[in-house]
Amino acid sequence: MNWLNDQSEVIGYFAGTLTTIAFLPQVIRTWRTGGQALSGLMLALFGTGVSLWFVYGYLRNSRPIMLANGVTDIQVLVILVLKLRRAHLFRAT
Repeated sequence: MNWLNDQSEVIGYFAGTLTTIAFLPQVIRTWRTGGQALSGLMLALFGTGVSLWFVYGYLRNSRPIMLANGVTDIQVLVILVLKLRRAHLFRAT
C-alpha cells in the first residue's frame, strides 16, 4: 500500500479532473437552455459546498482539492450568471 500513498497527488488530480469534467455538460446545457429548470437553492448549496471544499484544500495545502473545486466553482458561477440573465430576460419581455 505504500506505492498507493506515493501516488496520492496523482490520484487527487485524476479524481478532481473527472468530477470537474462531469459538471461540464450541465454548464453546456445551461448555456443552451438558460437553466430555468435548475433549482436556485440547489445551485447555492452546491456552490457553497464546493467553496468550502476549496477552503479545506487550502487549509490542507492540497493542490488537487483546490484546483478541482476552484474550477468547479467557476462553472457554478457561470451557470448562476446564465440562470439569472435568462430570468432577467424573461421578466423584461
